[in-house]
Amino acid sequence: MPKIDRRSLLAGAAATSVIAAASTRAQGSAAAGPYGFAGKSVFITGTSSGFGRLAALLFARSGAKVFATMRNLPRAEGAELQKIAKDEGLDLTVLPLDVLQDDQVAAAVATAEKAAGGGLDVLINNAGVGITGPVEVQDMQATKLAFDTNVLGYHRLARAVLPGMRSRKSGHIFNISSQLGRVIVPGAGHYSATKFAVEAMSEQLAYELVPHGIEVTIIEPGGYPTKVWVNRNRYSGELAARSDKKHLDGYPAMVAGMGKEDGTARSADPMDVPNAMAEILAMPAGTRPLRRAVHPGPKPQITINKVSAQTQIEWLGQSPYGPWVKAVLD
Repeated sequence: MPKIDRRSLLAGAAATSVIAAASTRAQGSAAAGPYGFAGKSVFITGTSSGFGRLAALLFARSGAKVFATMRNLPRAEGAELQKIAKDEGLDLTVLPLDVLQDDQVAAAVATAEKAAGGGLDVLINNAGVGITGPVEVQDMQATKLAFDTNVLGYHRLARAVLPGMRSRKSGHIFNISSQLGRVIVPGAGHYSATKFAVEAMSEQLAYELVPHGIEVTIIEPGGYPTKVWVNRNRYSGELAARSDKKHLDGYPAMVAGMGKEDGTARSADPMDVPNAMAEILAMPAGTRPLRRAVHPGPKPQITINKVSAQTQIEWLGQSPYGPWVKAVLD
């Protein structure tokens, strides 16, 4: 296996992107927004609310061609997003996509690639679900939904966009994880399990994509006042209602809180997450981080991230995979 240095590999692309971004900013285009992403195509899942919706508008207002996807179209959220795009003259298209459906994934990506004229520049895997409660209470219906959405959904989208990205020898994938992808809280159902899987899958993918000039960043948010807690209450309440007493009886305090979370007291600004992604994408290719903890409060995962990176380098640094690992983690 030949020695590979991601920074050298992407030096030409980095220089080109920096020049293009500087040119866009210098023109003062209203569509350029706070970042110069004119000419970039961005595909985002889960844009009906929260991080996905905010990211779609931020990237579109920064000049990118955005494909904002969501389930169950037509719906009010999709119409509202499309109206904003029309009123502001943004290049934003709303597409139907349920990340659980292979055919919808293929169709949405094919539509976006055709409109973009080739492989996409950016994939933001954001669509996800949370279902609370003890592990024992999580039945197969809840467990399959959590993993199918949070893990297999990301995998489906990555597989769909990667051939196009590889053909261009460039691209960036953002996978939204969580603090709970590195630390564990009792009563959070399988949320940590799914996000731990996202962390592992994303890091492996980042290594394997070094020769192709494609980068991966894992975003690790803390708690934000998005609609995620509203949906989580619905799923968790339904799970508690259909669960067998023999499983519920062992955890009375945790079960009592299932479906009753109140997220209105959260005060962190959800724009932190799309801003973090935009700042990372604006960095020269080859210098972008594998992980970014995003939250104004405590970030317990940072220590784990540092130890994990050190361990990976010490373990594989001198192996044939060493250049890939070091290119991602150094």
